[in-house]
Amino acid sequence: MKGLDLEKQFKKSSIIFWIALPVLRNKNKPVKSEKMGDVSADMITVGMLREACETVRSSPMDVIKTPLIPWSQTTLPLHTSCNIHIKLENMQRTGSFKIRGVANQFAKRHKGDHFVTMSAGNYGKAFSYACKHYGSKGKVVMPETAPISRSVLIQSLGVEVERVPTTHLMDVVNRCVQEDGMTFLHSIDDPDLIAGHSSLGFEILDVVPYPDVVVVCCGGGGLLSGVAAAIKLSGCEDTKIYGVEPEGACTMYKSFIEKKPVGMDAKSIASGLAPPFAGTLAYQLCQRYVEKIVLVSDEEIKSAVSTLYKAGLVVEPSGTAAFTAIINDKIPDIQDKNVVVILSGGNIGKDELSNFPD
Repeated sequence: MKGLDLEKQFKKSSIIFWIALPVLRNKNKPVKSEKMGDVSADMITVGMLREACETVRSSPMDVIKTPLIPWSQTTLPLHTSCNIHIKLENMQRTGSFKIRGVANQFAKRHKGDHFVTMSAGNYGKAFSYACKHYGSKGKVVMPETAPISRSVLIQSLGVEVERVPTTHLMDVVNRCVQEDGMTFLHSIDDPDLIAGHSSLGFEILDVVPYPDVVVVCCGGGGLLSGVAAAIKLSGCEDTKIYGVEPEGACTMYKSFIEKKPVGMDAKSIASGLAPPFAGTLAYQLCQRYVEKIVLVSDEEIKSAVSTLYKAGLVVEPSGTAAFTAIINDKIPDIQDKNVVVILSGGNIGKDELSNFPD
């Protein structure tokens, strides 16, 4: 499907989702409809984010406060004179940052509901973990491009998986909501999800109170927007925050150019960064708090995976994007600066690692 057609499909599907969202959250309560235009960056306050951070920290799913280590304490090469810290979110429970947003989402939903979501793997894994923990039924709609190993893992946690072409993800989700009465949990563009992800930003500030630069991977924008909002709303107005996307899956980059969230036929080795669209709320927050979106190639990502592995860090392609930008000099003006780089996930199997250069 062409980018323009996909964008139209996304807008139509998103409107259905946002109008239905309050009803899906609270089936037994009469609620006022929430329209697409009512969802804006203004609704995300520092108080809301701090409350979500406490929810994540106290979650019964035991979300980990992951290490933030100096680059100088690793064997990773560095050709620039700067003080870099690496946030090891690849060591997070379920293998990625996704559990942060999921913890906050499930804390605000009814236990025992039948949930449906869409994911290329990492969100689905965290979602499945939460379903098992809370005794809820779940279904993950996955793009056909996602590794089979991730589908098998998600199914092993007791959640149903349906693999479909990327352009049909929302169609299947809408069918599950409308015909089967499932509750949709958005893997990119839910305020509770974004607020949960902001806990990672607050953890960064606990160690580096006033970073000069923070570099974050970006797919649909949920992590980037949450981290950026947490840091900027905490008083770090001068901190420059950069998002990093693959060249073949650059929905947020294109959204910045077109000044609206857009979709595309996203393809990249970093499948976790290749949703078919940029999130609407995530886009608004990124526009407000993110300096720039930079792009890296799949070849650069492959090389970065190997470089990290040689240094003893197992990181999936999607999780290396921010690191890839640093080692390829894509982030401007970091000389002698305090920089934080997030390794966002480590879910990569031995079979996948064999495809990367030594």
